[in-house]
Amino acid sequence: MNDAFAGAAFVPTDGLVAPDEPAVVDLRDQPGDPFVFVCEHASNRIPRTLGTLGLPPEALERHIAWDPGAAPLTLGLAARLGGPAILQRYSRLVIDCNRVPTLPDAITALSEDTAVPGNQNLDDAARQQRIDAIWTPFHDAVDQLIDARLAKGRPSLLVTLHSFTPVYRGISRPWHVGIISTGDRSLAEPMLAALRRDSTLVVGDDQPYSARDNVDYTIRRHAFDKGLPHVMIEVCNDLLRSPAEIAAWVDRLANALTESALAVGQSPTNATRTG
Repeated sequence: MNDAFAGAAFVPTDGLVAPDEPAVVDLRDQPGDPFVFVCEHASNRIPRTLGTLGLPPEALERHIAWDPGAAPLTLGLAARLGGPAILQRYSRLVIDCNRVPTLPDAITALSEDTAVPGNQNLDDAARQQRIDAIWTPFHDAVDQLIDARLAKGRPSLLVTLHSFTPVYRGISRPWHVGIISTGDRSLAEPMLAALRRDSTLVVGDDQPYSARDNVDYTIRRHAFDKGLPHVMIEVCNDLLRSPAEIAAWVDRLANALTESALAVGQSPTNATRTG
């Protein structure tokens, strides 16, 4: 399990997550403008009270449980460009914090081709316990951070980091990276333009996911609804298997984000262009 986190804690009190387990939210509120980095699927950890949700250990290493490589990518970008990073420390199989919690796939009984026994036939109380213990503290933390920045007049561009599996239900995906947007594409368009200048990259526009797949909850709630520029970045997880590969993507994305911030009238305070 991935628990290489340390930072400020937002701790639920309903008993699903024990006091000696990692807190739900890891907040690295470090200096820097204008970016706020968020990783909803940073870990494959499951609270002890839920066991393994009936799954074998190898299943919990797969993309169904988390976004491999997304956490170090998030932290690398925050270190390079400055600004806070917020990471969610429990598996998307417990509850997906990038979904409306009342949707069926927020606590999925079937992830890709894998049945999740511990998510079968949950009653309303069990679902609400997961919302209260994990989903709500996470989104409260993001709200508090962004609202505090806005109250101080600090610019805030929301960037969420994800990884995707190169084959989904037997279908290969050609993209190396995807840029996911809402109706506000002010940050997405310059990101697409910057990344597409690299002829070796296959860059997806609202691929492999889009708002039609209900994957835009975080960027919509915490940015679109507040009138803030935003983008959701998806990198193919087989390109994030080593520290060197992750460092290369940090470089690539940091350059594209710096250029895109300038396109919306913001100058990153800590940016150092590479390449």
